[in-house]
Parts: sequence; structure tokens; C-alpha cells
Amino acid sequence: MTPQDAFWTPDGIRSAAGGTWLARPADGASPINGVSIDSRAVAPGQAFVAIKGDRTDGHLYLAEACACGAALLIVSDEPSVRVLPGVGVFRVADTRAALIRLGAAWRKLLDGTRVVAVVGSNGKTTTVRLIDAALGASMRGTASIKSFNNSVGVPLTILNARRGDQYLVCEVGTSAPGEIASLAQVVQPDAVVITSIGREHLEFLGSLRGVATEEASALDHLRPGGIGVITADSPELDEIIRARTAQRTVATSMLRFGTGPGADVRVVRVEPFESGTAFELNDRATFTIPLIGAHNACNAAAAVAVARRFRVDDDAIRRGLATATGAPMRLERRRVGTVELVNDAYNANPDSVLAAIGTLRAIRPVSGGRRVLVLGDMLELGPDGPAMHDEVVRAAAADASIDRVALVGPLMAARAEIVRAARGDAAIAAVVDSSAPNAALIADLVAPGDVVLLKGSRGMRLERVAEAIEVAQTRADIARADNSWPPHTAPVRSGTP
Repeated sequence: MTPQDAFWTPDGIRSAAGGTWLARPADGASPINGVSIDSRAVAPGQAFVAIKGDRTDGHLYLAEACACGAALLIVSDEPSVRVLPGVGVFRVADTRAALIRLGAAWRKLLDGTRVVAVVGSNGKTTTVRLIDAALGASMRGTASIKSFNNSVGVPLTILNARRGDQYLVCEVGTSAPGEIASLAQVVQPDAVVITSIGREHLEFLGSLRGVATEEASALDHLRPGGIGVITADSPELDEIIRARTAQRTVATSMLRFGTGPGADVRVVRVEPFESGTAFELNDRATFTIPLIGAHNACNAAAAVAVARRFRVDDDAIRRGLATATGAPMRLERRRVGTVELVNDAYNANPDSVLAAIGTLRAIRPVSGGRRVLVLGDMLELGPDGPAMHDEVVRAAAADASIDRVALVGPLMAARAEIVRAARGDAAIAAVVDSSAPNAALIADLVAPGDVVLLKGSRGMRLERVAEAIEVAQTRADIARADNSWPPHTAPVRSGTP
């Protein structure tokens, strides 16, 4: 039995996770074939890890996990329901910590798999997808599902890697100092991609330098011979990298990407088109991605750099990038009748909002349509948050290409006068939250042919605004169809004229 095979046995799980058996799996049972924390998504033969979260507790769903075919339950509390005969029950002190230990142990067994860790202030999830696409055209591998970038998502991503995979792409996130270092220690990457350094989580990270320090900590856990593929557009990151290079004892190399003159892989030309973006690099190589936004050209340049490092040729990279798909709520496009919705409301900070404004400017509405910008509060920015909201609202008010602005949340709504002073009352709607009545009020700003871009922190729930716009436009389409039938003609009279 290989070490990888032994990992998925009861003894292997016990050795990796640390704990005690309340009930061992049946003798002769098949090896465990993966891990899940969602009782609804457990596949037959998987281990279900009962995670205690802010909203619910996985221990409440042990019966559901068994019904889906779970072969093993990893718990911190003794089950309060009857467990099916033959299903193993393994008790640990902390299921989150056990999941981390399992992920770390499995990573050590992925000797033939080259692992990429993607960190940064903006664009992580999109860059993961672009790297996966660039590598996947000629290699076998896996990548993070959704935004699995925390102490639960990262080990799940690792445990999802299959034996024989040539690559694994992990998204690694943070909201407080030390999180990236602790997760990167588990990932043990062969390549670290730092997408950008921006004003994120300043309530906890303090400053732009604090952000750069946190993101750069992933580089400390590169394996020997590994590479850092880092943005060339952050002076703060450059300063930290120079200081750390002198102290680093493990042999690694750095490759910079971006638009600045210091980039090794430099984007020299970007051409947006209706359904995506074309770009050229400084070596005259050209690529196309089916994603909008000039900033995504830089994300794709990082993917090109990683793929080339993994010896994928440019033709295969082109094929892969051309099939890339965007993540939900990251410039996700949807057409409702003649209205185009661009949902970029998964998260927000000042830099990503400014990029979103530039993206909206580049989208051409249909004839007679307008550009409508919906901005939600940016959260976790600390004491400088109000000033940063001033900055982005002023940028929106000053952009002549934007016809209507809706501000959602107490911080955004408090800056409505900035827009009114520049555009007048008709161009602005301001509400303190995205409740149903307020979402409907914003939907009234939208007319047929408009392009609507939504951008805000996840906690602002701007998807409610998107839903209200969809409802309003669908009703309007139905009303227009009703009014067009029967056709308006002169009444037909009986008898002779």
C-alpha cells in the first residue's frame, strides 16, 4: 500500500487528525474517498467533518450526511443521533484544527503535484480560475472551489487534489495579521502569486504597508526552487521583498508582472471587446480572455507567467485562457431583456471600486441606453473608511460616462450630496440598506437598454438590488408585450359602408 493509499484508511485518518474512535468503520470497508463539510454535498464514501460555524453547527446534520453515504463522521461532540452501522465516528478536540491537520498531511504526500498559492488584495478568485485554465489545457490538476481561501476552505482544496494531479491552485485569503502565514505553511507552495496590494481590511491590517507585509508572508513558505510571481505595481511590496530576500535562506526566485516598467511580464496593450479582453505582453505574445475589465489582463499575465514556469507553451496557454470562466459575483454578466447586469458585488475596497468604475466606462450600452452604477458600503476599512468612501463617490460623480448613481449603505448614502452637486437630483438614489423597498427604489432608476454595474462589500447584499432590477424589467417586458397585442387598428364595422 502506498503512503497516499494509507492516508485514506482509518489508521491514516487517526494518525493525521489526532483523536479517538467512538466507532471504527466496518472491517473491510473501502478507503475514504474525500472530505466534505456540507452534509448536502457528501458523496458516498466521503468523510464528513462537522464544523461549528457562526450560523450553524455541522453536528446537527450528521444523519443527513449518513443518508448521503458518508463513510466517516469527524466530530468534536458525541453524536446525538443514531449513526448507521458501519459508519465510522472519530472524535477530535476541534474539528477545524483536525481539518487543517488532514490538509497539511495530505499536502506532504502530493510529491508529484506542483502547488500554487494565490494571495493578494484583489482578483484572487479570478486569477485562480485563469491559472487553472492556462495549466489545464495540457496538464491534469485541480483548483479552489469558489472562494475557499480560509482555514476551512484551504485544507478542503488540498484534500480535493487527486492522486496523479500535476498541479493544484489554492486561493489563500486574510483579514488579520498572521492568517496568510499560517495557511501558507499548510499549502507549502511551489509558486506564490501576489495579485495586487490594495487598501483591504485596514481595520485589522492597519495600512498599505501592513497589507503588503501580510501578503508577502506567503513567500516565506515557498519550497526550495519555488518562485514568487508578484505584482510589479506596488512600491510597498517591492520594499518588503528586498528586505526579505536578504534574510531568506531557501533558494527561490521572483518574477514580476503588471503594467509598470519594472515588470518582467509586462502588459503593453489592452483591447476590450464585447465579450472579453485581448492583451499583448512585452515579448509580443498576445492572448484573449472571455472576461471584461482591463485589470483582468494583469491577472491573466500572472497566469501566463505561472504556466510558462511550468513549461506550458504559449499555444496551450492561449487555448486554456480562451475557455476561462469568471467566478460568481465577480463582473458576472447577465442580460434581463435589454438591460445588462454586471454583478461585481462579492467584495469591495477603494482600489477594486475604482477599477469597477473603469470597467463600466468601457462597456457600451445598446442604443439609447445609459450606464448606471450601484455602489455599496466598503467594510473593514478602519478609521480612514469615511475618507475612502468620499474618494470613490467623487470619482463616480466626476465620470461623465456614468449617467445614474445609486448609493447603498449608511456610509455611501451619507455622500449623496457629492453626486447631487455634480449631477442633480435626477441622477442619484441613496438608501441606507438593500432591503426590498430600497432595492425597488433603485430598480426604478433603470430603463431599457441600460448597463448596470453593482459593486460593494459582500455584507451589503447587493444581490437583492440585482433581483429587484430583474423583477422590474421582467414586468416591464410583459407589460410592453401585452400592450402590443392585439395590434392597434381601425375598428371593423358590420354592414355596408
